[in-house]
Amino acid sequence: MGAARKMVVEVTSARGLMPKDGQGSANPYCVLDYDGQRKRTKVKTKDLDPNWNEKFEFLVPEDSMLPGDLEITIQNERNSGTGRRSSFLGRVVVPMSNIPNQPEPVKWYPLQKRGLFSHIKGDLGLRAWITVDKPSKAKDDKKENKKDEKEGGQTGKEGAGVETPKGEAGDEKPRGTKKEAKADKQPEPPRPNLITVPEADFTVKETNPDLGKAIDYKQHYDLVEQMTYLFVRVVRAQGLMGKYEEGKSDPYVRLTVGAVKTESKIIKSELNPEWNQIFAVGKDKIQGGTLELSVWDAGNASKDNFLGGLMFDLAEVPQRKPPENPLAPQWYKLEAKTGRGSVQGEIMVAIWWGTQADEVFPEAWHSDTGDHAHFRSKVYVSPKLWYLRVNIVEAQDLTWNDKSRLPELYIKAHVGPYQMLRSRIASVRSASPFWNEDLLFVAMEPFDDLLHILVQDRVGNKEEILGQVRIPLSTVERHIDGHQVASRWYILEKEGGKGGGFLGRIHLRLSFDGGYHVMDESSNYISCTRPTAKQLWKPSVGVLELGIHGANNLLPMKTTKDNRGSTDAYCVAKYGPKWIRTRTIFESFNPRWNEQYAWEVYDPCTVVTVGVFDSRHAHSFPGDKMVTAKDLPVGKVRIRLSTLESDRVYTNSYPLLVVTPQGVKKMGELELAVRFSCASTLNLMHAYFQSQLPRMHFFYRLDPKHSETLRVAAMNIVALKLMRSEPPLRQEVVQFMLDTEAERWSMRRSKANYYRIMGVLNGMLAVMNWFSDICSWKSPVTTVLVHILLLILVWHPELLLPTIFLYMFLIGAWNYRFRSRTPPFMDAKLSQGQHIGDLDELEEEFNVVPANRAQEVLKHRYERLRGVAGRLQNALGELATTGERLHSLLSWRDPRATAIFVTFCLVTAIVLYVTPFQAVAVLLGVYVLRHPRFRDPLPAIPINFFNRLPSQSDRIL
Repeated sequence: MGAARKMVVEVTSARGLMPKDGQGSANPYCVLDYDGQRKRTKVKTKDLDPNWNEKFEFLVPEDSMLPGDLEITIQNERNSGTGRRSSFLGRVVVPMSNIPNQPEPVKWYPLQKRGLFSHIKGDLGLRAWITVDKPSKAKDDKKENKKDEKEGGQTGKEGAGVETPKGEAGDEKPRGTKKEAKADKQPEPPRPNLITVPEADFTVKETNPDLGKAIDYKQHYDLVEQMTYLFVRVVRAQGLMGKYEEGKSDPYVRLTVGAVKTESKIIKSELNPEWNQIFAVGKDKIQGGTLELSVWDAGNASKDNFLGGLMFDLAEVPQRKPPENPLAPQWYKLEAKTGRGSVQGEIMVAIWWGTQADEVFPEAWHSDTGDHAHFRSKVYVSPKLWYLRVNIVEAQDLTWNDKSRLPELYIKAHVGPYQMLRSRIASVRSASPFWNEDLLFVAMEPFDDLLHILVQDRVGNKEEILGQVRIPLSTVERHIDGHQVASRWYILEKEGGKGGGFLGRIHLRLSFDGGYHVMDESSNYISCTRPTAKQLWKPSVGVLELGIHGANNLLPMKTTKDNRGSTDAYCVAKYGPKWIRTRTIFESFNPRWNEQYAWEVYDPCTVVTVGVFDSRHAHSFPGDKMVTAKDLPVGKVRIRLSTLESDRVYTNSYPLLVVTPQGVKKMGELELAVRFSCASTLNLMHAYFQSQLPRMHFFYRLDPKHSETLRVAAMNIVALKLMRSEPPLRQEVVQFMLDTEAERWSMRRSKANYYRIMGVLNGMLAVMNWFSDICSWKSPVTTVLVHILLLILVWHPELLLPTIFLYMFLIGAWNYRFRSRTPPFMDAKLSQGQHIGDLDELEEEFNVVPANRAQEVLKHRYERLRGVAGRLQNALGELATTGERLHSLLSWRDPRATAIFVTFCLVTAIVLYVTPFQAVAVLLGVYVLRHPRFRDPLPAIPINFFNRLPSQSDRIL
């Protein structure tokens, strides 16, 4: 027997209620309604600030995946000659998704109106939370849960108590607890485990950074804070002393600034070496006031030999800001350590104070990044992708082994190692089959791959290759419109090469379609909509500028050799085909990047994505292999450009959230500065009236069932291409940024989408409730005003549409005051990740395909999925029943019902013909808005008639 869920509601008090008794007071009481369960508080006489302090419990259905809302109505009890009656004082609707799983302080909710003309004021204070009544063996379960938590918290040397975020579970099996490892021996379905994540941690906070001090002459760094660096440019040396028998040395330069020590590359067997290296040491890492620069010989196997050095006073180092010319390097004579000794030669260096705006900063060695080029900031560009259309027309003169049977012929086509499609079996089973079928592939420039086409015959459970052809993609014609290109015949070859005589020929029409946009990301947060062909590109409408300041309070992502928690963080941002990667900052939970980037914007209704990752390739960790170690995602942020005001700088701190098998977890915060600027507001507004995708998507539509396959293929090509860059942008990083698992089944996403639909319908439901209150005369003044408005619109129907649009204008103008001041962010509450009812729902989301869990666990998930699908099935059935009843009005399936309806239509047509429209409209409006005392509690005659109409539901087996 499962645990029973209850909702506890404590109604504490109200304040500032509206007087309703005509004497400046009221007699309020509360009515609580949830899922058909209704309860009420006591009546507080003559009190506009009542205190109830009453507690109620409601049962939450166990099989209810999508529970409703808690509605609390405050009523005023009044005595009249006909008995006790009530009037409306206000109401509060609390969504179930906002109710936590533990008691919280009292929250005050403003009272809502029931209608447009309601006079309501005041607030209601209450507390609500979910509790679970566990079965009799709760103690044993509690012990087991504690044991599981203890075992699950030990993540080994690879992580310091950090769960594997989403994006890692798709390639290797997740490591479970010891209890899960024994699931095959003692299987049992997962138990509910309610958790709540504090809501305050998931908000976007406004920051006030000191911007603009790092500006260069090109205005490239006005969205980040100034970071001061000591730049040391080591050019070359001459006349050094030889330290081994041949009179040569292997010199290198060693720099020491306080605790920061670094070395240049080694030049073999050279007394006049040339390094041309630049070093950048952050001012925050400099301790002391001197820079020590020394030259050493690495030729001695036992000990490096000192070749000379010198000291610089940092207080005398000049400052440089672009656009000033680079500081000219100077020669300095090398000195001995003690002032005496065999030292000779001189070194050419340049030293200056600068900022990250310096042009040499990207290629310099950084004190917080190191010498390895893989950890420096870099810009990447996605490969140019094309849709390859392979139109298989027909084949002729094919031969097969068994002449006594008719062949079952089809085409199998390959492009590269990962794309394979096959055609349908030809309807003409002969030596000259006909298909006329299109196969779509994704290819990238330069077209180095081959199109491999095989003609195959299905013989039972086997496949027999009748011939093949290999076509270089570089020979395929490119075009930008939907006109067909010329077709061509290709001679089939024997498998493995030429020879074997004539095997037949195949008729193909091949083309690269440049009029489409090749999608490598979801259309819900697309960042580019331009077609492949450059000649179809439209001019840009603005510029997006992004300043990546830093991260705060990052969690440790791994354990070092000395058992310390560590994070080596870097940022990746993607907009359109341009990717950027910041430098990697080692062993810091509060890294500061202060890097700024810009993109051309061609469509304002696009999204920029920024992600934070932990590098697993900075050091060698116990149990890690440098070849297979994967960078772990810390979190990501999406910002839709259309939600940004033009030329305004948004500086905010965004929560970094990831979904783990234990729920949504905050991994830290990311500070960003964003600005979207446009040169012409008219051009920007004009973009809103253009189609978002290129014209080819509408004139020659792609098959929707192939869209996801093509998107995955494009994503894989982009990931593999960027992986081969130098330094590489790793495949797991690209997959996380492109959200490759967005289409995977998830109970959490299903709930989120349901509540999104309900949020959309709330406006319609509010209008329907308002009209229902008008018809029931709950507010007589409002109903009378609606009667007057009805008469005005009936006698002046030309005012109907102007009134509607004026009303929408007023609503929009009123809502302008309450517009959001911060860009939208990744919302844990909207994602249904803040209140997790059953952790197995999240574990299912992370499980590999095919699933590797015990049979009982899979059975539990299957039954849960069947329950959800059953409710959806019933909802679709009710919708189909309503449509079929409408259709049956004139189909004569029920002869009597159709006869009644057609007779009614004839009589109504005659009456409407001889009666003025205004009279009919007034009579109908008065009938609908009639007083409740003239209403029958039974359903109306049209509703009774409609509910009796037949549908197809009784014909389903």
